[in-house]
Amino acid sequence: MYNVQKMYPYPCTNTSMYNSENQYDAYMLSPYHYCINMPVQNPYLMNRFPVRHNLYYREDRYHNPIELKDYGPEPFVVDIEAAARLNNNFRTALWTGDHLQLTLMSINVGEDIGLEVHPNLDQFIRIEEGQGLVRMGDSRNNLNFQRRVYDDYAFIIPAGKWHNLINTGYKPLKLYSIYAPPQHPRGTVHETKEIAQAAERNHMQ
Repeated sequence: MYNVQKMYPYPCTNTSMYNSENQYDAYMLSPYHYCINMPVQNPYLMNRFPVRHNLYYREDRYHNPIELKDYGPEPFVVDIEAAARLNNNFRTALWTGDHLQLTLMSINVGEDIGLEVHPNLDQFIRIEEGQGLVRMGDSRNNLNFQRRVYDDYAFIIPAGKWHNLINTGYKPLKLYSIYAPPQHPRGTVHETKEIAQAAERNHMQ
């Protein structure tokens, strides 16, 4: 059975679904950009997508994948879910401006971001794929805030809070993070956690 949240209306030539009462054009749901030659009979699904014109089609996610680089500080539009899932680096800066930075992260199974604190900036994180455990507190030895996070969860780390995010799932944890103000140099790419930690130590010296 397809995941309804990942299905989009797609026109088809089978007109058996059309009736004058509900005025639906004949269309079906297809996972992403694949067309299946069978109309959906479930009324719940039909009511979920009562779209007749301007159907939403996301083929560009796969045929025109975004180049993962820093696009700041120019105006920028992106399919952030597709970009986050595409990223396989521990950290990739996708947009850096004077007051805000957008980065992508991929945390391997059993790994974590690393316990850290940002004294002068707030941080927003949204999980696009995977699951994890977020911990926060006023000191590195007192992480008294703890929550499990999954796909589509977001959390905010106030300035001055020690924090860590641990991958507790069975696949890489894909996320994007927004720093305000920026935390890393423009164009930052850290292929692994070890490279990221070494770069941060050098930056602090």
